[in-house]
Amino acid sequence: MIEELKSRDMINKVGGRFRLSSLVQKRMLELMQGARPLIEDTEGKTQMEIVIDEIKQDKIGIDDGPKETEMMPPLI
Repeated sequence: MIEELKSRDMINKVGGRFRLSSLVQKRMLELMQGARPLIEDTEGKTQMEIVIDEIKQDKIGIDDGPKETEMMPPLI
C-alpha cells in the first residue's frame, strides 16, 4: 500500500509529493479524531490504506482556495 504513494499517477493526481504528503497527514489526523471513512469497504484496512483508497477514488483532495475570478479586486 505504501508503494502506491510512490506512483506517478498518485503524485500527479494531487499536484506533487509534498501536497500528497500533506493530504495524507491531514486525513489521517481526521480519522484518528473520529471522522468516518468516505469509502464503503474498510473491513480489515489500516487507516493509511483507507486514506489511500479515498484518494484513489477521488473522495478527498486538496482545496486550492478561490479561483482568480472569485477573488476580490485589490484595494487601491
